[in-house]
Amino acid sequence: MTDRDNLLAEIKKKAVVHGKVVLSSGKEADYYVDLRRITLDGVAAPLVGKVLLDLTEDLDYDAVGGLTLGADPVAAAMLHAAAARGRTLDAFVVRKAQKVHGLQRRIEGPDVQGRRVLALEDTSTTGGSVLTAVEALREAGAEVVAVVTIVERGAAPKLAEEGLEYRYAYTLSDLEL
Repeated sequence: MTDRDNLLAEIKKKAVVHGKVVLSSGKEADYYVDLRRITLDGVAAPLVGKVLLDLTEDLDYDAVGGLTLGADPVAAAMLHAAAARGRTLDAFVVRKAQKVHGLQRRIEGPDVQGRRVLALEDTSTTGGSVLTAVEALREAGAEVVAVVTIVERGAAPKLAEEGLEYRYAYTLSDLEL
């Protein structure tokens, strides 16, 4: 089996939770795809990095990250998978709001100004969280090459409307949902 097949099996086994939930978008669903059970898992997280690197191998970028908290382990997985392949890839964290103390940064980690970056998210339903990150990245002077997520739950139309390239490893139909 491929890394992609193995990651899909891990998601189905560990991350799909059935029952009524309210999503961050405010929408209600009969199931929840808890990707932190994947992105923080010792078996699955390395697969996340490999699969997303493979998904974006034709793009020119040198840093990855997105809105904390969902994007943080995804960026770390990609950073480590890239290093294992002999590639240097930086990661960054976009805060929901600018800090009011210390260096007062909204984007933590290596500077993104003038860099080509990927805006990440673990799963996206409306695109709201990742669009917040895209806005902050652009304000910081980064060029957002694409938006990348593990599972697409419905954000594709909104991201297309915003003119953003959008890549994802799986859809809900891949998860048999």
